[in-house]
Amino acid sequence: MRALFIVCVIDILGFGILIPLVPYMADRFGASPQLITPILGAYSLCQLVAAPFWGRLSDRFGRRPILMSSLAGACVSYAMLGFADNLWWLLASRMLAGFMAGNISAAFAYASDMSAPENRAKAMGTVGAAIGVGFMLGPAIGGLLAGENEHTANFALPAVASAALSLFAISLVYFMLPESHAKEHRTQRHEPRSSHPIQLLRERPTLRFIVSGAFLVTCSQAILESIFAIWAMNRFGFGPRTVGLVLFFLALLPVAMQGGLVRVLVPRMGEVRLAVAAVLAYVLGLLIVAYSSHLPLALAGLAFCGVGSGLFNPSASALASKQATARDRGAVMGTYQSGQSLARSLIPFASGTLYAGFGPSAPFLAGACLTLPAAWLIWNSQRAARTIAS
Repeated sequence: MRALFIVCVIDILGFGILIPLVPYMADRFGASPQLITPILGAYSLCQLVAAPFWGRLSDRFGRRPILMSSLAGACVSYAMLGFADNLWWLLASRMLAGFMAGNISAAFAYASDMSAPENRAKAMGTVGAAIGVGFMLGPAIGGLLAGENEHTANFALPAVASAALSLFAISLVYFMLPESHAKEHRTQRHEPRSSHPIQLLRERPTLRFIVSGAFLVTCSQAILESIFAIWAMNRFGFGPRTVGLVLFFLALLPVAMQGGLVRVLVPRMGEVRLAVAAVLAYVLGLLIVAYSSHLPLALAGLAFCGVGSGLFNPSASALASKQATARDRGAVMGTYQSGQSLARSLIPFASGTLYAGFGPSAPFLAGACLTLPAAWLIWNSQRAARTIAS
């Protein structure tokens, strides 16, 4: 698990470096908020299409080949983004990155392969913490490399750094990460394709509740991710460097949750109760941000969102992984990932319009309304599991 943790940190670090920069790049090319957020959503739309495909490939060929090939695709997309000189190249780079984003579902499947059911949340928390570390350090590094002035910011340097990190991660997978998916557990070409996402959701009602709840939570996360840089730039005058540093400090909370507190709380509360509490914390954070008029209060609301995200993600992914068998774990985690990708692909098309048409508070209020039913869905997943068991 240590090797997987390092690989995930390096991988997400490269991705995170570019998070605060894409909106500023699009703004430099003359895009409005209504257009900037769909560019961000194009990544997740393509990931939605590709994630189940990568999951099934990892069930058939193993986790290591999928990790390396998806990292190679990410490397190419970073190079395209760094040298983009118009919106079309920027959009193409995000779409390619989304199509090649099979590494997250493969990493979660790897962690699930290597852990017993009773330790699943801990393993998922380890991967989640690694992702959190990457998201914590990446935006800060990207902002520092680009600079504060949005008109003179250097976008090529952060992109080259991201590409170099992807190459480094590939070498780590090759030399440090043994294959976790034994050949006797792999699916074969002639086997029936019961691992299709729609089929999995139809046959496993508990998974359906979990994926639906995660979808709603990710909707609000996607609102926050897609609108934050625009909101911070217009509300407080933040440039790329400041946005990156704020994201760095806000990411400390999810990392602390996933890296330590989840291990303490899961044995006491269980994944279901912890996930429900996380949803409520996230909704509270969005409401505080929506009605905040000063930076300290807004940061407090964002902190609640960080706590909720840090507790929800490992709990929900652990619940999803428990609905899988050894032969279809990659497909199940790919299906779970596709639900999140669907949210991140749909929401950016609306968040910019909400922001421009109804004011800065509207996206956050919409996110709170969307997310609250997730608590009911996660709670009822437990009832569905009991019904199946009986």
